[in-house]
Amino acid sequence: MIGQIIKQISNQYTILTHDNNLIEAIARGKLRYIEVDGASSFYQSVSSKTKKEVKHQQISPKVGDIVTYAFISDHYVIQDIHPRKTDLYRPDIANVDQLFLVFSATSPEFSFVLLDKFLTVLSRYDLDIIIILTKTDKVDDKAVKDLTSKLDYYKDMGYNYLSLNAKTLEDKNVLLKMLKNHVSVIAGQTGVGKSTLLNGLIPNLNLATQEISKALGRGKHTTRHTELYPLNGGLIADTPGFSKLSFEHFDIEDLKVAFKDFNLYKSTCKFHGCAHIHEPSCGIKNALDNGDIIQSRYDNYVAFYNEIKSIKRKY
Repeated sequence: MIGQIIKQISNQYTILTHDNNLIEAIARGKLRYIEVDGASSFYQSVSSKTKKEVKHQQISPKVGDIVTYAFISDHYVIQDIHPRKTDLYRPDIANVDQLFLVFSATSPEFSFVLLDKFLTVLSRYDLDIIIILTKTDKVDDKAVKDLTSKLDYYKDMGYNYLSLNAKTLEDKNVLLKMLKNHVSVIAGQTGVGKSTLLNGLIPNLNLATQEISKALGRGKHTTRHTELYPLNGGLIADTPGFSKLSFEHFDIEDLKVAFKDFNLYKSTCKFHGCAHIHEPSCGIKNALDNGDIIQSRYDNYVAFYNEIKSIKRKY
């Protein structure tokens, strides 16, 4: 039998079955990835002829995993983990294809440094990213207009965005349409309204929310575990806040690829392999001077470049 893990607490896993039932299962000691020839859906039956073992590995199941399970000795046991299409870490979730990156207009203040860092770190995954701006009801119209005007630049890069009040959800139907046939995750720093947004999408869910600390200017974690919820023909997860956004495994080439708004101009750089920092006749810096690249994007690129260089020097 094949299903998808939608919740994990310790070594207990909740699996969504092919007929939309929920069962509780445990994982056996040694798991393996498997491949299924010609499977159009992870619910397709796996026979001895179609199943190919890839490799025995000591791996642990995680939320989002497509798994083979069986009923053994009065309980369900996870036997195999199917190959992951995507494998996120912090939040720890698999097979996501769409990510809602939530930022608030205030409390905490919107940070384009943090936005660019999220987009850079997430660039390694094959994800559609939609930026959601919350708490627009808590700032004046000019502040909202200033933020959305700058977010238009990101939209031109392929990052769509929605501006909304998470509590009233004026664009609820737009969000629901985006969720259909996708495994989505809501991500962002603590206190931006992720759980409030999910409560608005799923009536009676009642996820815990908490006000921003006036002393600290940020929220406390209200989500303690990652869980997928069925919604409008898809699955959506609320996750614990990103506890760390690190460039530990990035190099400079990764950074240059992540800043995809630079791609239009890098071919005009005088030097092959230009780092866009100190080199003369740099196409990126020329585009910056011409107003084709916004200043904050270039400033953040330089800051991340120096952070990566600093990490590499330590090793």
